[in-house]
Amino acid sequence: MNDVPARIEHTVLGPTTTWADVTAVLDTALREGMRACIPPCYVADAAEYAPNVDVATVVGFPHGQHTTATKCQEAREAWDEGADELDVVANIGRIVAGEDEAVTEDIAEVVATVPVPVKVIVEAPLLDESQLRRACQAAADADAAFVKTATGFSEGGATVADVEVMSEYLPVKASGGVGSWVEAKAMFDAGAERIGASSGDVIVDEYRDAEAED
Repeated sequence: MNDVPARIEHTVLGPTTTWADVTAVLDTALREGMRACIPPCYVADAAEYAPNVDVATVVGFPHGQHTTATKCQEAREAWDEGADELDVVANIGRIVAGEDEAVTEDIAEVVATVPVPVKVIVEAPLLDESQLRRACQAAADADAAFVKTATGFSEGGATVADVEVMSEYLPVKASGGVGSWVEAKAMFDAGAERIGASSGDVIVDEYRDAEAED
């Protein structure tokens, strides 16, 4: 499996996240060769603190119900401040309502606003398979770079079944409840290209231990 640490986004996004929490994540990401995913308010400082760490941040987080103009402004500001990638939350209510064209247009405007990869969080645990497929198709039609399983702040997280479906449309970032190498490997085997996890360091340590035993 190619360069596992570089496929892990070590993440801290909780509502009580401090700059100390962010620097701890950045330090660990740099040491272990991982990426990082952090709150928007810390992106500028993070870009200065750890210029060698690829940093993602979130847009329209956590519910995706911001206006398109607001999402675009968030995206533009994050890119200006040094974000390397953006994870934007799709409007889940519009997906459920069958308003696929509006979802595509919303995502496409964000994608067109910035020259960096945009991942689309579809909150797969909240959708049935038909809705999930339509959400992924909307992201693909909007020229997004990835689809992402979940924010981690709603019901459920990444599942093998959802990743298998999503990987039919775009590269997948599996996020939400992935806390061990066994779980991460299951996601990679199902077709995920990236893992988003608050325990990225645990995953990498367990991966290296498993490799050493082989």
